[in-house]
Parts: sequence; structure tokens; C-alpha cells
Amino acid sequence: MEKVPMTQAGFVALGEELKKRQSEDRPRIIEHIAEARSHGDLSENAEYHAAKEEQSHNEGRIAELEDKLARADIIDISKLSGDTIKFGATVTLVDEDTEKKTVWQIVGEVEADAKKGRISITSPLARALIGKKKGSTVEVNAPGGAKAYEITKVEWR
Repeated sequence: MEKVPMTQAGFVALGEELKKRQSEDRPRIIEHIAEARSHGDLSENAEYHAAKEEQSHNEGRIAELEDKLARADIIDISKLSGDTIKFGATVTLVDEDTEKKTVWQIVGEVEADAKKGRISITSPLARALIGKKKGSTVEVNAPGGAKAYEITKVEWR
């Protein structure tokens, strides 16, 4: 059974989603199914089939969340330090071609969100950064071609 690395915040967010799906979404979907059933013939009842599909999706996600929470390996970032990049580090990079600065936190797969500046530990960029230090240059094969970045800051927050 492989552990799923995540931050405390990621663990809490998954727990909240699980609770919502179990206590709010599940009863609402059951209500939709019961209402659709009352409309008669189920073979041609699109409302019933849509509700059953929604139920299947919700139950699948509940099982997935329960599995990830059971296998969670919570890493307390507040106890980490140093100048070597590892899980939990917040890294400031400068694109060597465009001079554009970006900031990324390396987190578990389940909590990765590029819009919020969090990348998965399994992403090509994170894999290239792991083990490097401030001042280093990393090259990453991106979909648009190879990109080179200079690491300007490593933080733990």
C-alpha cells in the first residue's frame, strides 16, 4: 500500500470534500432518484438515469477520497528547513529566456493546483527541482520545448 504524500492543508481539504459528499451530496442525489422514480417508467426516464449516473460518480469519488485519506502521509512543512528543494518547498524561479518570475510550492498530487501556485511532486518541473539549491539552473522538457530556469529563492511556508 503506497503512501500518498500531502500537506496538512491538503489532508483537511480532502476530509472536507469527503464530508460534504457524504452528508450533503449523497442525500440530495438519493432524493433526486426517489423523485425521478415516482415519475413512472424507468426505462425511458432520463431524469432517473441522470440521477443514477450522478450517484455513481459521487460514490466513486467518495471511495477515492477514503482511499487517499487512509494512505495519507502528512508532511508538516513547518518542521522543514534548509536550502535544498524537497517536498513542501516554495521555490521562486526566473525563466532564463523571458526573465519572467514564477513561484511554485511542491505538494502532493491530490492537492496540486497550478492556478494557486502548487505543483505536484510528480510533475516534470518538480522532479527537476528536487535536490537542487538556490542559484542552480534547471532545464525542464515542457510541452512547448525545453525551458531553463534559475532558482532564486527556496522557502518553507
